[in-house]
Amino acid sequence: MLTRRQTIFALTALAGGTVTYAVGASQNASNRYTEAVRNTWRHTTDNPPVEMSAINRELVRYATLAASSHNTQCWKFRIEDRLISILPDLTRECPAVDPDRHHLYVSLGCATENLIQAAQAFGKYGEVSFDSKIEDMVKVNLEPTKEFKTPLFKAIPKRQCTRAEYDGKKLSNDDLKFLATAGKGNGVSVLLITETDKIEKILEYVVQANTIQMSDRTFVDELEFWIRFGYDEAVNQGDGLFSGSTGNPVVPRWLGTKMFNLFFSAKNENDKYAKQIRSSAGIAVFVSDRNDKEHWVETGRCYERFALQATALGIKNAFLNQPVEVTALRPQFASYLGIGDRRPDLVIRFGYGAETPRSLRRSLDRVIIA
Repeated sequence: MLTRRQTIFALTALAGGTVTYAVGASQNASNRYTEAVRNTWRHTTDNPPVEMSAINRELVRYATLAASSHNTQCWKFRIEDRLISILPDLTRECPAVDPDRHHLYVSLGCATENLIQAAQAFGKYGEVSFDSKIEDMVKVNLEPTKEFKTPLFKAIPKRQCTRAEYDGKKLSNDDLKFLATAGKGNGVSVLLITETDKIEKILEYVVQANTIQMSDRTFVDELEFWIRFGYDEAVNQGDGLFSGSTGNPVVPRWLGTKMFNLFFSAKNENDKYAKQIRSSAGIAVFVSDRNDKEHWVETGRCYERFALQATALGIKNAFLNQPVEVTALRPQFASYLGIGDRRPDLVIRFGYGAETPRSLRRSLDRVIIA
């Protein structure tokens, strides 16, 4: 996050005095973004669909509100009468940060969990299986069941990755138990770490891994590619990391890239992460028993349930995946956690905080395939 002085300097030096436009883009663009957020992060209207084909499209819409790495929305959906298949979209992978496609398949799992929660709300029971025979995909078979809107379903339009400082308030033991239960799955467990000394140790791993990533120009270029600096860009693309969500200025891309290259440094990012981690109530680490795609999908489902449960309890969360993304550092991190040869999949900080501006989603026509 840029300081106030850095922001003013950048806007003045780079924008040539056009500060008003650079900060606000334009009122019209801001209004478009606000309307897009309203249309994206919502529950079904008062007149829910009754035809199976329309219900299935609505289930996919809920699925797309799930978390994904860099908000790449690296999924495609194939709809049949009682079957929805979720396939990886390899055109949207991130080889620098995710060379083995681990995060990509975790993202499919996140979408799967949203779909399962939404299906029950529409009177459908979803049975999940992973099919790797022809192309790796998640299959959700749908059968009639009693309609029930779970608290996790109700939380779907409210969930977000809140990349800001929290208020430092601790969670109750009951809330920690709720999160622990939600984060468990088939071959996946979650470690909840709330002790200050252990959180500080994880911060050391985050800083070490982030410094390694920041020294890799390919990683930095890939990250910059997925940042949406302005309102128009966020709305037109419907994906990526919206600059406003991280507390940074909302500016045109030509200015945003210049500011990014001026101020995006290991020191600035490490200082930011230190403040964010120390303001958090705790850290959650998701661990899988086996290092394969099926377990990566299951990890995504567990994380999404965790995030939805947190949202239902008024708790924020955000990814801190650097220690599991740097291949050379991951075994050391696993050793510190005491998990043997199991893989640490995701690192999440959680706590109480304010709402931040939201990312957007692509239209259904762009993710549903024949």
